[in-house]
Amino acid sequence: MKRNWLLTIVLLLVLSLFLAACGDSGDEEASGDGDSGDSEDTGGADPEYISFLTGGTSGTYYPLGGAIAKIISDETDIQPDAVSSNASADNIIALRDGEAEIAFTQTDVAADAAEGINAFDEPIESVLGLGSLYPETIQIVTVDGSGIETVDDLAGKKVSVGAPGSGTYINAEQILEVHGMTMDDIEAQNLDFGESAGGIKDGNIDAAFITAGTPTGAVEELQATSDVVILPIDEDKAEELIDKYPYYATDVIPEGTYDLEEDLHTVAVLAMIVVTEDLSEDAVYDMTKAIYENSDDIAHAKAELISIDSALDGIGIDIHPGAQKYYDEEGLE
Repeated sequence: MKRNWLLTIVLLLVLSLFLAACGDSGDEEASGDGDSGDSEDTGGADPEYISFLTGGTSGTYYPLGGAIAKIISDETDIQPDAVSSNASADNIIALRDGEAEIAFTQTDVAADAAEGINAFDEPIESVLGLGSLYPETIQIVTVDGSGIETVDDLAGKKVSVGAPGSGTYINAEQILEVHGMTMDDIEAQNLDFGESAGGIKDGNIDAAFITAGTPTGAVEELQATSDVVILPIDEDKAEELIDKYPYYATDVIPEGTYDLEEDLHTVAVLAMIVVTEDLSEDAVYDMTKAIYENSDDIAHAKAELISIDSALDGIGIDIHPGAQKYYDEEGLE
């Protein structure tokens, strides 16, 4: 009897110690006092591999995206894969839907996304700004002999207004608007830059809106076989456009570009990089620092225009906390 009684006491002591251990473990996990609690919470994901949405292969975004991806890969622990896409609006929607983590867009398109207007049915709050890069020139392209010399001459013509979901479409719509026209006044064609250049060359379309940094590869390809003509935006129309849509700015395509005989006045928006809010502060900080501190090593002609001094120009959406941390350290407001 005595032996059985002692055995019972021992078993009860072992059981109580086991339950106490389980309770301590649970309390530690719940309160965050374990070893994992000592690490910094960056508020998001730290992926090793990310998708970087760019644009069509005949535009500026795709080759520049590849060059920026290399810089990020060289300077951080992140490996971006630069992927061709339909560009601005589609890129933002893809980030919202979790199909990629970082992308190019235009400042005007990003502002539209935040408001839920034009190409966007509702506001998109999950896509945040990393920084602005360079002016994206609105180029209205045709060729000598087309009979098109001004924007007004586009009425009734077959005109490419950009790939579906692109910022170029919105630019075309707004420029037509200040000239008293709508898409109904032209025969609108939804072509990407390469298709637009090919269409003009083959005589299938008369002109094309191309929003991209100059010189643009597709326009240079057209120039190889034709005398390229770029339509100017008159000063009064440019002012009217900027008054209504402040994310535009006046721009000049320099003499000699596409063999132009003199400077040509037009308008531009800004190219920018956006990221999903799910990326951690550390990841976006590292990418932002890599881009703006190594712009001289980005293997693209547009790199000379990428500067921290203009990194916040034209941005009408919230900046990702990681990018903002870098800008705060650099004293940028």
